[in-house]
Amino acid sequence: MERAIENAVAKEISVLFVCMGNICRSPTAEGVFRKHLAEAGLEERVGVDSAGTHAYHIGEAPDPRAQRAAALREVDLSPLRARRAAAIDFERFDYVIAMDRENLSSLQAICPPGQEHKLRLFLSYAEHFGTEDVPDPYYGGAAGFDRVLDMVEAASAGLLETLREKHL
Repeated sequence: MERAIENAVAKEISVLFVCMGNICRSPTAEGVFRKHLAEAGLEERVGVDSAGTHAYHIGEAPDPRAQRAAALREVDLSPLRARRAAAIDFERFDYVIAMDRENLSSLQAICPPGQEHKLRLFLSYAEHFGTEDVPDPYYGGAAGFDRVLDMVEAASAGLLETLREKHL
């Protein structure tokens, strides 16, 4: 686990996606954003990881439904494993991106002073959805995972454009 974090933060820019359990939304965002970076030829410059605000699923693979939905869009989530976000992540990562306001609040509670500027809501990079929150698909059906993927793909494109403008 530490090796994956070290690899992500060794890049020019590092991004951490965060949801509640780190088995649905944030690993989906990690996988989709990695794909966007690879397609842009930027995977060697931008590090990516994901985490959860709660310790429900530490060490577990992403939800099988999330994996299936992502695989249909040629995104492999199977190597990813859940971990819990920690205060040190604010030192390690340049961007700490929450999937919804509830997780943003949890991250604000552990954010060290002076690091608040790193926090953002993911959908701030894709405002056309008319909501700030990527909904949690855990208790729903397959359509919820597809909706999350639509949102994550749009926000990933917006985030990539922001990184290009500011850093790359």
